[in-house]
Amino acid sequence: MSFAVVVSRAFGLPDPHDYGSGNPGATNVLRTGNKPAALLTLLGDCVKGWFGVFLAQLAATRLGAPEWTVPAAALAVFVGHLFPVYHRFKGGKGVATVGGIMFALHWPLGLALVVVWATMAFGFKFSSLASLTAAALLPLGAFYVFGNTATAWAMVPICALLFWRHRANIKQLLEGKERTIGG
Repeated sequence: MSFAVVVSRAFGLPDPHDYGSGNPGATNVLRTGNKPAALLTLLGDCVKGWFGVFLAQLAATRLGAPEWTVPAAALAVFVGHLFPVYHRFKGGKGVATVGGIMFALHWPLGLALVVVWATMAFGFKFSSLASLTAAALLPLGAFYVFGNTATAWAMVPICALLFWRHRANIKQLLEGKERTIGG
């Protein structure tokens, strides 16, 4: 489920696919000027990632599932956000969802990545640059925290997909045409 689409409908805003970057995410919803809708989108996507992994952790513990079960669920929640069935496979870029996933897996690492994102976002005013910086640090932090495990390795394709979803932003950053936060 894409919270940007659901929240936009609830707030009477246009479909986020139809304006700004065309991306159904909190940053694009913010372009409408509706900060509560953008915040609700951000929180919804974050909680979605956290809840999916949290449920997998509960089930894995109770059922004695293999070690790869929770990281597989994390990857599934993320891919489901990128390509939501109910929204014609047109989902967001996944940054907030990954934040929720990380808070479920290891909240101190999740918090550290949020601090990195916020520092970059408020320092440079580019959400995409902040997201890409946090994404680049994600696998490094995961290998540091989890060691050579399935959990750490699951962060590699998540990082790659985050970069892939930001490819237009990377081009705009390099050309000096990227929009600033709130711009």
